[in-house]
Amino acid sequence: MAENRRGLGRGLSALLGEADEAVLTGEAPDQPGQGGPTANGVREIPIELIHRNPNQPRQHFSEAELAELETSIRASGVLQPILVRPSPERPGEFEIVAGERRWRASQRAGVGSIPALVRTLDDNVAYEIAIVENVQRENLNAMEEAKAYESLMGRMGYTQEQAANAVGKSRSHVANTLRLLQLPHTVQDHVLYGRLTAGHARAILASDDQEAVAEQIVSRGLSVRDAEALVRARAAGPKKGSGPRKPQKDTDTAALEADLEDVLGMSVDIADRGGAGELRIRYASLEQLDEICRRLTRV
Repeated sequence: MAENRRGLGRGLSALLGEADEAVLTGEAPDQPGQGGPTANGVREIPIELIHRNPNQPRQHFSEAELAELETSIRASGVLQPILVRPSPERPGEFEIVAGERRWRASQRAGVGSIPALVRTLDDNVAYEIAIVENVQRENLNAMEEAKAYESLMGRMGYTQEQAANAVGKSRSHVANTLRLLQLPHTVQDHVLYGRLTAGHARAILASDDQEAVAEQIVSRGLSVRDAEALVRARAAGPKKGSGPRKPQKDTDTAALEADLEDVLGMSVDIADRGGAGELRIRYASLEQLDEICRRLTRV
């Protein structure tokens, strides 16, 4: 575990080294050559010896992006190497750690080999690098990012703060992204497949009827601002058979709820009745429950 934690706060450079990070980000001056490794450790590998990582956090690839990259590769080749490790299941072959989109586009372009940086990495480090590389490049959609953070925290035993340091994001960003996992699976699928944005999803989180609101947003093609207005209107409107409408919360209470949600990354409800009441925190996983307990028992 100590070996895996060395990446906290520094991203790819700590996990791979400054020189390797420069190669992967296209900042190294050396260019890969044909037939063997170069000074920077990059070598050409036959494309049929390279396979995707089944634990790759990015599961969906835009057809338009792949077509655009395919055209570029046909014209100029693969200008930036991918990162691979020796395959744990196929001797003499390799598994992608970072760069699957380039590999897919290269296959479509019909190239025979692809420049790659080969490093021996265990499963946990390889997974962490894949997440860091995708998040820092903003290659993941919001739902993939949320699931990646959840998996990273589960596999590595990270807190939200440690996960944030590992990927170079703020703790509040990680916490707010993890909140998307509280959405029903049907709504999560809308985000995963691009029918809803992260902004839409955050608006839906405030609704009591999340699936119905999501379907309205998708079917009507509402903007994020329109979605927020829809959620507010549904919350303010009368409900059939529910009796008198509940009074709206005062501005201070609503602001306090929002502040607590930003800190905790979880849904918070304050029911104040003249200075006494209830504070409810909704958690979506045992890890979130553990985080609440850790904060409450901290001395």
